[in-house]
Amino acid sequence: MSKEILSTNGEKLGEITLNKEIFEVEPNLHVMHLALRRQLNNARQGSANTKTRAEVSGGGRKPWKQKGTGRARAGSLRSPLFAGGGVIFGPKPRDYSFSMPQKARKLALKSALSAKESQLVVVKDFSTITEPKTKLMVSALKSLKVSGKTLIVADAKAEENKNLELSARNIPSVKIILPSNLNVKDLLEADFVVMTESAVNEITERLQ
Repeated sequence: MSKEILSTNGEKLGEITLNKEIFEVEPNLHVMHLALRRQLNNARQGSANTKTRAEVSGGGRKPWKQKGTGRARAGSLRSPLFAGGGVIFGPKPRDYSFSMPQKARKLALKSALSAKESQLVVVKDFSTITEPKTKLMVSALKSLKVSGKTLIVADAKAEENKNLELSARNIPSVKIILPSNLNVKDLLEADFVVMTESAVNEITERLQ
């Protein structure tokens, strides 16, 4: 299947053939869900921490004698029953991350790319943005008929895209990522995906 290659002014510059094994697979919802969970879990800090009765300071002395006071027996004021006492079964630092086989991670990306194929726009590069100006980026997106949450996949360090990052960073609905950082979460959240021709080639090479 082929897609038009556009300039950021919306002019047609040619065509690119998309690899159907990457951009036209049957989306596997289970694998995509796993990949998304993995990404969100791996981003969790897992640093929540509470102290048990053994770790709270104080509570060394028996607060009152065992019998005869009419109160319940108590051995420490740091029991979980008292204010300032320890916490029962509270959170402890833990690692939420889990791993996924590389084949499954590739399949998840292919599934997400295939699901977004109709919202994919391929551009030659961003060389027409000659100055780091938000106005130029807004008009480029308008020319490409792109709206809503937009994911731009491009090498922002490349000479032809040198003004891309500075022009787009003030637009809250636009996110730029490198082709090597392509992920399921960003793909699924985007209304439109704009990729440079070189990014398409790099992703195709990586996922084959």
